[in-house]
Amino acid sequence: MFVAWRDLRFARGRFVLIGSVVALITLLVGFLAGLTGGLAAQNVSAVLALPGDRIVLQQPSTGQPSFSESSISSKAVASWRKASGVTHVLPVGIVQGKAKAHGTTAAVALFGLTHSGGQADSGTAGTAMASALTALAPTSDDSVGLSAGAAKDLGGARVGDTVSILGSTFTVSSVDGDLWYSHTPVAAFTPAAWAQLDKGTGGSGEATALAVSGDADWNAVADSTHTSATTPLSSLAALDAFKSEIGSLGLMIAMLFGISALVVGAFFTVWTMQRSADVAVLKALGATTKSLVRDALGQATVVLVVGIGIGMLVVTGLGLLASGALPFLLSPLTTVAPAVAMAVLGLAGAAVALRNVTKSDPLTALGSNR
Repeated sequence: MFVAWRDLRFARGRFVLIGSVVALITLLVGFLAGLTGGLAAQNVSAVLALPGDRIVLQQPSTGQPSFSESSISSKAVASWRKASGVTHVLPVGIVQGKAKAHGTTAAVALFGLTHSGGQADSGTAGTAMASALTALAPTSDDSVGLSAGAAKDLGGARVGDTVSILGSTFTVSSVDGDLWYSHTPVAAFTPAAWAQLDKGTGGSGEATALAVSGDADWNAVADSTHTSATTPLSSLAALDAFKSEIGSLGLMIAMLFGISALVVGAFFTVWTMQRSADVAVLKALGATTKSLVRDALGQATVVLVVGIGIGMLVVTGLGLLASGALPFLLSPLTTVAPAVAMAVLGLAGAAVALRNVTKSDPLTALGSNR
């Protein structure tokens, strides 16, 4: 990489410029990825915390299952409990509502399920499966478990405080977990207490979904009970607006990845064209095409590593500052993964620009075309 290092030192301004552009694109991609991850967590974290191999929802006669429209009848619940291969069935009620505490009113997602230390309910297959969500559920009908977000929105509610929901008063039994459903924090109740709240909002009091574990013939049981059984990750498609929200942000990230490849490729295309005569001289002196390609890609790698590294440092710093005010997620998926993708796409763009290196004619350097 002798020539590459000489270029980097001689034309510092040009490489600082392209490095700055790479850092800026990395900042945009990384920050958008962190924001996408944060928004996704505030949309689906409670669903992903449901314990089970499959999430069962009502299958409508037309269209796709939806958490907001699903209602599992007691007959369907009983059929799932009796199904061969099913070891655990946990009915879960979900409805949106408002809670009031310390003079503050906030929107919360009301979850009704059995605490992980007790039975799922009478006649269920097995005992309640442990998870962050079932651990949050209270053991008495006059209690409520608040997620950290719900407690914060309710004026900093703590254990022992009272919370008013739909005219009923509950005592806070626990505050734990960063659980969200459709961008609202979770408040957990016993199944009986949740059924009364659901009826207060005009619902039937029946479970919204079932968290099921085992090794059953999922499709056969689902068909016989007019339900759908999907993995927790696949069930996210049943959340209203989740696909459109994540799809839009994902498309923006993909477009930024494409822009990064084009920008880096365009820069190195112009750069290799400007030094085509130098490349031809090196070939005339005996340099192999392989060594010249390695030199050019090494140069691109240095620029990309420096630019992406600076961009990711800024993303991490801004993410730590913004996490208290914005739904921002800092994780390998939102930092390392975008950085690796940027590097790969940038090198791909630089590789496209190497045609001038591989096709250079050594005779050009000897003046045969002059």
